[in-house]
Amino acid sequence: MTKLEQLIQELCPNGVEYKTLGEIAVDVFRGAGIKRDEVTEEGIPCVRYGEIYTTYGVWFDECVSHTVLENVPTPKYFEHGDILFAITGESVEEIAKSTAYVGHDKCLAGGDIVVLKHNQNPKYLAYALSTTDAQMQKSKGKVKSKVVHSSVPAIKEIVVPMPPLPVQSEIVRILDNFTELTAELTAELTARKQQYDYYNNILLSFDNPTYQTLEELCDIVDYRGKTPRKVDEGIFLVTAKNIRKGFIDYDKSKEHISPEDYDEVMHRGFPKMGDVLITTEAPCGNVAQIDNENIALAQRVIKYRPKSNNLNSTFLKYVLLGKEFQDKLERAATGGTVKGIKGSKLHKLTIPVPPIEEQERIVEILERFDTLCNDISEGLPAEIEGRRKQYEYYRDKLLTFKELGV
Repeated sequence: MTKLEQLIQELCPNGVEYKTLGEIAVDVFRGAGIKRDEVTEEGIPCVRYGEIYTTYGVWFDECVSHTVLENVPTPKYFEHGDILFAITGESVEEIAKSTAYVGHDKCLAGGDIVVLKHNQNPKYLAYALSTTDAQMQKSKGKVKSKVVHSSVPAIKEIVVPMPPLPVQSEIVRILDNFTELTAELTAELTARKQQYDYYNNILLSFDNPTYQTLEELCDIVDYRGKTPRKVDEGIFLVTAKNIRKGFIDYDKSKEHISPEDYDEVMHRGFPKMGDVLITTEAPCGNVAQIDNENIALAQRVIKYRPKSNNLNSTFLKYVLLGKEFQDKLERAATGGTVKGIKGSKLHKLTIPVPPIEEQERIVEILERFDTLCNDISEGLPAEIEGRRKQYEYYRDKLLTFKELGV
């Protein structure tokens, strides 16, 4: 019998109470607005709501941002143990993401943050609020003008299991171990990616290289024209959303076109294994290489195919992903929030073209790094994904209890 099983048998053999956050709260309140330009390098630690989505995990002990009191006329403070909720977001699936503060500074809560004060184990609450069941409760947020909102009343209605504190502490110990193992793998992956970027920049830097434009080097197809009808099954349609930094993400957007539309869409050139794709908008400058010929390509995707054996297509992919070319693309792109580039302008950008033997040597080295760092089915990312799924399974299992009196 595990220690957790012993504690449950001793302290709550008949089940545990399920309570709303409103029932366990000592206080619940909203933060006060802190604008992006009011964040300072030093001053009072603070959290802006967007950082809960992008920066903080299930719990954190140090704020990445600071501000000065003059910027916050009605300051709202949070302290050790408080739970923070982001109540504005872009996704129903992530709305009201929460995190526990386990540091010891007195910090400021920004606008669109709800602070929950309580007398429970803060990490336990944070883990309980990250479960599949809790997120389903949070996802009842209201959509207004494409932005999803939650509220203090909605937060108070969330129901979580509340076992005795020793049981909470043991669950935290188990889940912290899972989190630490995943963090170690993630740190190693980050280091490998930094190493990859370092060698990438070195390998793609040449002394007195010969430069040629993309239109000189490649046969080009820009898939503009009529948008095909979308169907549930058929030929997979690769859109700009599917093209990531170096690979095609088939899970990002699962759109298909009918075989009847395929010839019409592809009349300017069918995809071929090894062809290099680049997006011209939303987002601009993502690059991938075709690894499946049973696909169709959507608008805002340009296909490059080397005209001769003097250009290795995989080398072309790495050059287009490289810092030198991406900097050129950034300078050539136009637009405000959403930048884009016309194909006619993109095709005139230049890339270095070393001898084919040198291209092949560079590809061999970078492919090894790429497999280790970026491949979704091999290397560290696959191991991290496996650990994440294992963690989520045990987290949900550990935080599901027989309800007292049911």
